[in-house]
Amino acid sequence: MEDLILGKEPKVIEPATRINGTTAKNINMKALVYHGPGKKAWEDKPKPGITKPTDAIVKILKTTICGTDLHIMKGDLPEVADGRIIGHEGVGIIEEVGTAVSNFKKGDHVIISCVTSCGKCEYCKKGMYSHCADGGWILGYMIDGTQAEYVRIPHADNSLYPIPAGADEEALVMLSDILPTGFECGVLNGQVKPGDVVAIVGSGPIGIAALLTAQFYSPAEIIMIDQDENRLELAKTFGATHSINGAKENPVETIFRLTNGKGVDVAIEAVGVPATFELCQEIIAPGGHIANIGVHGKSVTLHLETLWSRNITITTRLVDTVTTPLLLKTVQAKKIEPKRLITHHFKLDQIMEAYETFGNAAKEKALKVILES
Repeated sequence: MEDLILGKEPKVIEPATRINGTTAKNINMKALVYHGPGKKAWEDKPKPGITKPTDAIVKILKTTICGTDLHIMKGDLPEVADGRIIGHEGVGIIEEVGTAVSNFKKGDHVIISCVTSCGKCEYCKKGMYSHCADGGWILGYMIDGTQAEYVRIPHADNSLYPIPAGADEEALVMLSDILPTGFECGVLNGQVKPGDVVAIVGSGPIGIAALLTAQFYSPAEIIMIDQDENRLELAKTFGATHSINGAKENPVETIFRLTNGKGVDVAIEAVGVPATFELCQEIIAPGGHIANIGVHGKSVTLHLETLWSRNITITTRLVDTVTTPLLLKTVQAKKIEPKRLITHHFKLDQIMEAYETFGNAAKEKALKVILES
């Protein structure tokens, strides 16, 4: 969820009482719990139960850590409550469903969407699931999330996806968040077209997801910009035509040299700091698109004094996950291989070690980690 748009009114914190099924009282599970900036613990928490008829309880089989989880742990999202179970990605087996759930049953194998959708409100009917009146991005943020042995999924019929028989679970964890995020917020918002020159600023998991899905539209060149040489080398194996290490060369000068002084048709911001958004404004060609994905916790400068006359389009977006079914078909057809994003594996109870690895990605040469129950 590295594309989080700040400023939304926080949702109501979830209750903990069942309305049907066996009471969860005195039944504990293990979970990764946030206790304020820089404080987290792998500890006992009450196992979740059905609280609304549209809920499902999912036993987590595999989950992962997102850049947004690191933002939470740093205290960048102060609305996250002490005691919250973190995480918004994963696959699992349904253990129980509410009486109003019709698309799923106990024992079904499912992908958990990072965005909760009621499917009925004004925004859901527009396909803007991220702004659902009773959902959006709440999982691991305003309600307990997936870095646990079990998770409660509200509006299960619209917030889970069935896993086809024989599918690779690890690859499908990438469909919870990063693939639809890179595709929707970067590629679709950037309106990538055949023949375009595309620059992706940031070669982390989201940037690589944008790189993978940009190739659906046959751009002429995809230029990756980062300061991590390992990630840049990896990006080349995923289809990048050029890489620029911003720690070793001036990316603006290099971009204009590569494009004969024109700039790029699409600049995708996949980091979320002022310097990278500034870079996108410097390298964009007249008539180009700047597509922001990154989480911005600090103000950035919008250079209208230079952009006002250049026909530039700037877009922001919180992932809606409307493309998840399309991406699932693409993965099943082996048109893209998101499993290659996975660099490290841990057991779920090794999550503290996994956070250390993911938080030191450059040193550990980490991209995505998988946590398995």
